[in-house]
Amino acid sequence: MGYASALEMATNGTDIDIALGWHLQSNHYPPIPLSMLEPCKAAIDAYWEDECDREIELPEPILYKGRTTAPAWAIIEQHHLGAWTTDYDYDAEDYND
Repeated sequence: MGYASALEMATNGTDIDIALGWHLQSNHYPPIPLSMLEPCKAAIDAYWEDECDREIELPEPILYKGRTTAPAWAIIEQHHLGAWTTDYDYDAEDYND
C-alpha cells in the first residue's frame, strides 16, 4: 500500500511537498524527519538531470557515512523515492477494470 499510495500521489499532480512529506512520515518506521524533504527533492532533481552522483547537502544532525552530504542515488534508494524517479506514462483507464 505504501508504494502504491506514493505512486498515486507522484503521478496525479499532488504537490510534491505534500506527497513527499506524507511518504517520509507515513511509509517509513520510524518516520523520516521532514527536514529531509529538501534533500529528497534535490535528489529527485539530480536523477532527472542524469546526475545521480551529485552530492546533496544534508540537514543537521543527519549524516551519511559520517559525512554531511550524500549522493543523490543513496537518498533515492534509502528513502524509497522510486515513485518520483520512474517515468510513468500510462492511461489510468487501462487500470480500472
